[in-house]
Amino acid sequence: MTSARTRRIAKEVADIHNDDTSHIKASPVGNGDDLTHLKGSFHGPPGTPYEGGNYIIDVKIPNEYPFRPPIMKFDTKVWHPNVSSQTGAICLDTLSSAWSPVLTIKSALLSLQSLLSTPEPKDPQDAEVAGMLTRNPKEFERVAHEWAVRYAGAPKKDSAEGSGGAKAETKEQKQKRSKEEEAAERAAMYGGYNEQMINRFVWMGFDLDRVVSAFEYVGIDPNDGEEYELEEAYIGDITARLLGEP
Repeated sequence: MTSARTRRIAKEVADIHNDDTSHIKASPVGNGDDLTHLKGSFHGPPGTPYEGGNYIIDVKIPNEYPFRPPIMKFDTKVWHPNVSSQTGAICLDTLSSAWSPVLTIKSALLSLQSLLSTPEPKDPQDAEVAGMLTRNPKEFERVAHEWAVRYAGAPKKDSAEGSGGAKAETKEQKQKRSKEEEAAERAAMYGGYNEQMINRFVWMGFDLDRVVSAFEYVGIDPNDGEEYELEEAYIGDITARLLGEP
């Protein structure tokens, strides 16, 4: 019998394959039977030294997924303060302390793509890269782009292209857009309901989609995403719906 974990991973991979807009990819390694080991990929973000590169991510799914995050590392070598230039290990709170069962493989890959736009030298995985970014940002950009060309297949750029101010503006816009898109995606995932209210049932082991569907079936008021106390009768109706009871 297929486990709930395997069904969820299969659904997430199918959703990624059906998404033609994000250009995020993920597929099982080898013959495709083992859904616990995937290879993901995404393009380097525009306006960064990584632009035009294709970055491969090794993804291993733990037995406790989705209650523990997927284990990810860069297969493609990348010059970035939050990624080891030697092993591809990643320092990102989404893959550790900030992980939530409602997040997905796709959202984790999107977070990695966003990380390329917003390096954090104060919380580094690679001290050498972080030191270069802090002391000499132009040299950091030069080396990061050189690695993108060499290892990720990015096109070479004329060193005179653009200005530092223009690049900084592009990064700020990209960061703002990324946060807005992430907020909109999370709101859509929760069907407009307050996250904490939905999570109380998710943490009981029910899939997020089923919980949202149960809230809608019972007729729970989204209340503009604000949290409020559910009446016991509503809690019972939601639970019965999730358990398949009439």
